[in-house]
Amino acid sequence: MESENNDLKRIFSGKDLAKLIFPLVIELMLTLLVGMIDSVMVSSAGEAAVSGVSLVDTVFQLLIYIFSAFGTGGAVVAGQYLGAGQKNNAKETAQQLVWFSAFSSIVIMVLIYLIRGFLLGHVYGAITQEVHWNANRYLMIVGLSIPALSVYESGAAIFRTMGNSKITMMLSAIMNVVNICGNALLIYVFKMGTAGAATATATVVARYTAAVIMILLLLGTNHPLYLQRTLKYIPDGNKIKRILQIGVPNGIENGLFQVGKIILAGLFTHFGTSAITANAVCLTISGIQVIPGSAISLAATTVIARCVGAGDEKQVRFYNRLLLRISYVSMLVFCGVFWFGFPAILPLYHLSEQTAVLATKMILVHTLGAIGIWPLTFVLPSSMRAAGDVRFAMITSVASMFVFRLGAAYLFALTFGMGALGIWYAMLCDWGFRAIVFSLHWISGGWKNKSII
Repeated sequence: MESENNDLKRIFSGKDLAKLIFPLVIELMLTLLVGMIDSVMVSSAGEAAVSGVSLVDTVFQLLIYIFSAFGTGGAVVAGQYLGAGQKNNAKETAQQLVWFSAFSSIVIMVLIYLIRGFLLGHVYGAITQEVHWNANRYLMIVGLSIPALSVYESGAAIFRTMGNSKITMMLSAIMNVVNICGNALLIYVFKMGTAGAATATATVVARYTAAVIMILLLLGTNHPLYLQRTLKYIPDGNKIKRILQIGVPNGIENGLFQVGKIILAGLFTHFGTSAITANAVCLTISGIQVIPGSAISLAATTVIARCVGAGDEKQVRFYNRLLLRISYVSMLVFCGVFWFGFPAILPLYHLSEQTAVLATKMILVHTLGAIGIWPLTFVLPSSMRAAGDVRFAMITSVASMFVFRLGAAYLFALTFGMGALGIWYAMLCDWGFRAIVFSLHWISGGWKNKSII
């Protein structure tokens, strides 16, 4: 136990953790707060505009999860290499990650444009013509940012692997400033067509700005991991395979989770525009509530991967416990602040009384679940993935999503007549099941001996 109580023997000191986690908190806060401001700006065009943009953003959350999964795969592999002292292999992994993600994103962008008619016409169910028009306009423009989004997520994963989340925080700030200023300029000054189109245009410019800066920074040789100054790309099958060993199961898990959210978005349409809008508002606020946990989940990938690469099980267990404790305390603070501040936030969205009442009930359900269950549901499996144990997390999460997230949602909302609120109760069932299974798996040591290198 001496090694657990002596900072000098730890792979990460308390200062190292603070330098990793705090910038991530700020980065995620900036991103989601700007998202909230965006939605407020769009709301000036009416609830149909809010609904149209929110439906498309659900699809883009899926893409973000996919690119983030690639990034996680690269981060785990590179992190384990760094922990093992294999810096050249870590550097080559970063190179392969950026190129592979960039090429994949172009293919995905083309597919999104090809299937947009099916997506908007069938997947989301019975949406009004006005909502459909807003959603299509928004999708056509914001789809151009997919390659930039991919490059940014890959680069961010590389910097976090190096323990440098300050860079990603600063780039996020730049991207969000460009986005919000662009929105304000196009919506209120130039009176651009629709609020959705203006938001999409600003988003495209902001994402490409951040992606270009990210690449320029990664070309600097003053970092442990950097990109070679060449346009020649020779795929390394071994490195890509290792990245995909982590990235594919994680991507399947995150992708199916987001598909489930898309299906649920279609379920919300059964309860009218009011339910869609209340859900859109609450998704933004709930995202802000879990910022500390999300930051710690990202940090866990870096910390645990490095410890696993070094072959130090004691430190793996120590940092997992520490990160979970920090997550619970910080989540309690954040969730409490935004719950008590919710009445002051609601008027910004210009909601009808019916929509406001429903949104308040939804956010209460989320607040209680986030405080009690969320860290075990999301931070703990991040530690498992960093250790290379991705399949168990994937199987558990996918099974829970279909049984509880979807199955219980339809049961509560339609069969039991609980309406849109029943979908959020189903979320708690999903979280609770996963928290129990992940905890038992970790305690049993099922994650051990799964290193990817």
